[in-house]
Amino acid sequence: MPFRTAISGLRASMTDLSTIGNNVANASTTGFKKSRAEFADVYAASNVGVAGDTPGSGVNVARVAQQFAQGTVSFTESALDLAINGNGFFIVNDGGANLYTRAGAFGVDRQGYIVNAQNQRLQAFQADATGNITGATGDLLINTSNVSPSATTGITIGLNLDSSASVPSVGTFDPTDTASYNNATSTTVYDSLGNSHIASMYYVKTGANAWNTYTYVDGTAVDGPTALTFDTSGALTAPAGGTFTTASFTPGGGGAAMTLDVSYGTSTQYGSPFSVNSMVQDGYTTGTLSGIDVDKTGVIFARYSNGQAVTLGQIALANFANQQGLQPVGDTNWAETYEAGAPLISSPGSSNLGLIQGGALEESNVDLSEELVKMIVAQRNFQANAQVIQTADQVTQSIINIR
Repeated sequence: MPFRTAISGLRASMTDLSTIGNNVANASTTGFKKSRAEFADVYAASNVGVAGDTPGSGVNVARVAQQFAQGTVSFTESALDLAINGNGFFIVNDGGANLYTRAGAFGVDRQGYIVNAQNQRLQAFQADATGNITGATGDLLINTSNVSPSATTGITIGLNLDSSASVPSVGTFDPTDTASYNNATSTTVYDSLGNSHIASMYYVKTGANAWNTYTYVDGTAVDGPTALTFDTSGALTAPAGGTFTTASFTPGGGGAAMTLDVSYGTSTQYGSPFSVNSMVQDGYTTGTLSGIDVDKTGVIFARYSNGQAVTLGQIALANFANQQGLQPVGDTNWAETYEAGAPLISSPGSSNLGLIQGGALEESNVDLSEELVKMIVAQRNFQANAQVIQTADQVTQSIINIR
């Protein structure tokens, strides 16, 4: 009996050492979760139960329990390095089967999909053509092609015209003669091919609280004169709503014909110098991908060289009722099991799920100092059980030698 009991102790100590060794080996593995060996004593039982003075029969390994405590978040220089602050797992597709991981070292493959080192594709809630997040999940694809240009359709101008200004001495407006107008400003507009054009606006005072504006594109008149009328408090009263539409014109460079809605709704006429407070136009030229950003809720944005940002999707996270029931399958991945329960999939920050930290990785939650102390204890346990076998052998030998 002592031999079997001590052997069970040796086996338990070996399991403990193996578990500690695996933790130590993965101390620098991104997203790794340490384990601990848990033991239970063994008693021989009969149909009348276990007697109070029955000696134990040794020890069994009850289970090797995974510890899903949060690891330290370390910042990196890659925007697609992702860490989860809180509960949840990234979902990755491995040849049609979903696996779950806390390792967030992702990159982009040659097809534009966001993948990890095992070429498993990150799963996300998809975005529609307008950038709205839908409920459908799938592979997250980054479109690396150029963004198509968008022609300018409107210009919104907020300015102040000086009420104390004089009517120009030259009566006939001429954009080449600065004496024929009071002020001018300009902005860049874009045609359907993404070609840029300079839109210039000229302002001519015609009387008290009355101005004319002229609009030119690349030196060609497309509107004017259009009257801008203000009341005695300096607020714009005409045109109605503050907006007028230019005549149709065809810009140079082969683009389609254009009209511009020019809005002066926030413009004023006060007794202060001419100033342009805001000027916004809604067109843009073609753009190339310049960067990727991920916010804390997992929404992924693509930034382009033309100043546009496109929502690509939102990272999907999964959680389980019993994380201990997940099956480790290697490469810092876990697989769903019956014991773990069905995955609960939602967006970061909802349903008790953690938030995403972009440009960071979650380190292993292994504490090396703690593991080394456990290793010493496991070694002592092994040595003690070996001593039991040695002592039992000596006792047995003594009995055999009795004559």
